[in-house]
Amino acid sequence: MKKIVIFGGGSGLSQLLKGLKLFPIDLTAVVSVSDNGGSTGRVRKDYNIPAVGDISKVLLAMSDCDSEIRDLMNYRFTKSKTLGNHSLKNLLLTALLDLKGNFDTSLPVIEKLLDIKGKVLPLTEDNVNLVGITADNKKLIGEEQITKSKKKIVKIEYSNDIIVNPKVLEAVKKADLIIFSSGSLITSIIPHLLNANLNQAIKNSKAKRMYICNLFTQPGETDDFKVSDHLKLLEDYLGESTIDIVIANNTKMNSSLVKKYETEEQKDQVPLDIENLKAMHKIIIADKIYKIENNVYRHDELKTAYLIFSYLMDGVKNDLHD
Repeated sequence: MKKIVIFGGGSGLSQLLKGLKLFPIDLTAVVSVSDNGGSTGRVRKDYNIPAVGDISKVLLAMSDCDSEIRDLMNYRFTKSKTLGNHSLKNLLLTALLDLKGNFDTSLPVIEKLLDIKGKVLPLTEDNVNLVGITADNKKLIGEEQITKSKKKIVKIEYSNDIIVNPKVLEAVKKADLIIFSSGSLITSIIPHLLNANLNQAIKNSKAKRMYICNLFTQPGETDDFKVSDHLKLLEDYLGESTIDIVIANNTKMNSSLVKKYETEEQKDQVPLDIENLKAMHKIIIADKIYKIENNVYRHDELKTAYLIFSYLMDGVKNDLHD
């Protein structure tokens, strides 16, 4: 069975995993653990632990539990001042970390409970924060502060050095395909590319390296970015010419929701600039890969997973690459 390792965090990674888990592959999801906002931020402060929010979201995305269990895990204690809008899945994972001491011994318990298809690995066991450096050389400490900043972020680093989970390095070594998922480049994807040991392992792997491009730009992070700009930013951290394949949307979106994104959220559709990508010698897999779900544009998880699986099995046969 072919092995896929996919890096990401939050909603972007979770959306893709809902589709990928349905295919006959050996799937490992590597999740960043530096979020410091909301429920996750509060339990981090109380228990001095890495972030649990993205991990718990990814676990649920890879679960085969029924809808009642899923609803229970997503339940938030909105009526309690004491429980402060925490989700049950965050509290459950926090309790396991308190009992077991680390993710390595905690995750097998919840994986068994939720009937997880594949493996979920935290990038690190270390309790660290992201640090964003702005264009005027100010430091913003914490993912929440970076996301909320109106200033342009020109560099991302960690508050201190991290030790990458050895299981992540081993999974990368054995992978047939390495994927960087859609999601925030600054706070979900680039955090995986800040460690020299992991970067070298990714470069040394026999696997091809793929990026699933975002559908929309993100204010303060990727304003005016085309698909090629996303790749260039990733390769600023990972190294030039390290990404082989990009999957991107090639169908223009027209709806009142697009106008809302553009006017109220300052998010624009990411243009597919094929000629620039060809000049970068990238394999381009272009298709309509979006859908509207709960009044939000998301990647179509089945379509995107099918494109990934097709490449993994057969390579690409189209006229968009050299």
